[in-house]
Amino acid sequence: QVQLVESGGGLVQAGGSLRLSCAASGLTFSTYDMGWFRQAPGKEREFVASITWDGGVTYYASSVKGRFTISRDNAKNTVYLQMNSLKPEDTTVYYCAAGATATMASRYPYWGQGTQVTVSS
Repeated sequence: QVQLVESGGGLVQAGGSLRLSCAASGLTFSTYDMGWFRQAPGKEREFVASITWDGGVTYYASSVKGRFTISRDNAKNTVYLQMNSLKPEDTTVYYCAAGATATMASRYPYWGQGTQVTVSS
């Protein structure tokens, strides 16, 4: 079955950086568009970034554009989210998703379990 496993979350000070990774298995990774979302307690899942199957096109939420970079390594079946200039409002759980580049979470059929990112002020 399809598995997406996120890693790289943690605690960082404001202005710092983290790199999230999402390792995929059970699917032909190189043919899947991938995305990152985040979700705070009691709120809807929010689009962060997405990337096409070949890495040729990327999309970003306005709130992270210029600070976050999505990339992928199809040889390693892994998608990354490099997060720079982190702000306390970036604190939440981040999820990896497979199957679309859309901003709507419902368009993605596969999801990871999430990794917590905490940015202290």
